[in-house]
Amino acid sequence: MNKIKLLIVNMIDKQTYITILNKVLFIFLKPNVAESKITLNKIINERLSVSRYGDGEFALMQGKDLKFQEHDFIFENRLKEIIKSTEKNHIVCIPYNIVDLNILNSRAQDYWNSYWKVNRFKIYKYLNFKKKYYDSFISRFYMDIKDKSQAELTIKELKKIWHNRDIVIIEGEKSRLGIGNDLFSNCKEIKRIICPSENAYSEYNDILNRCKTIEKDKLFLIALGPTATVLAYDLSKYGYQAIDIGHIDIEYEWYLMGTNEKCPIKYKYVGEAVNGTNVDDIKDAIYNRQILCKVLNN
Repeated sequence: MNKIKLLIVNMIDKQTYITILNKVLFIFLKPNVAESKITLNKIINERLSVSRYGDGEFALMQGKDLKFQEHDFIFENRLKEIIKSTEKNHIVCIPYNIVDLNILNSRAQDYWNSYWKVNRFKIYKYLNFKKKYYDSFISRFYMDIKDKSQAELTIKELKKIWHNRDIVIIEGEKSRLGIGNDLFSNCKEIKRIICPSENAYSEYNDILNRCKTIEKDKLFLIALGPTATVLAYDLSKYGYQAIDIGHIDIEYEWYLMGTNEKCPIKYKYVGEAVNGTNVDDIKDAIYNRQILCKVLNN
């Protein structure tokens, strides 16, 4: 078999070989990934913690830097550990589009189709094919989705997660989840732990230790890039419900605007939009009262 593989590689260029390999893997080997609706229902009904993976986490696992997060070998290994984990009260989410692109609009389909053509075999080596995964796009319910008429229903389902709960939002210092909109209007109480907008993992131990002082009945909603993936897992092992909620607030803002383009949001850090990281300070008394503490870069 290895001789045949070597012969094929010698006959064709490397990129063509990778493309063919990824196509073969797509046809004959697919991970078990539940779609978004099933994912949401499971989180709501079982009050599970959630770690989400996307192209950013996959890049860090391959030793690459992100625009807002430098690579770290300990971080890389934690991400590799968690993606194969089988904790009882915790689920791991990866993009459902690894098995089906049809829910995405044409722009997103083009991106992810190109991504999987190059990266499928690289990502497959990190997965546990005996494990059931769930959809990481639960918080990306609008911009990349073909049928935007379902966004309102998805938002109603998402809000059930924190309905009548005391929540602690762990976020970058310029993220400001829920400020200026009603995304968390059905919560009992909102508190915040403010963390670095960039390279948050460098303060990981301090962030985790601060979270561990919070009462166990609080719900953690974490919007902290790939750091959220690890933090949600660790908090779940300490007995908390912690959800890596990702871009949910930005998606909600875009939904409210009715835009089809990833644009900046005033007073909020938007890493995927041109000029989206140039964020002004905010003077909001309610927001300031919600802040429990700040854990920022030294």
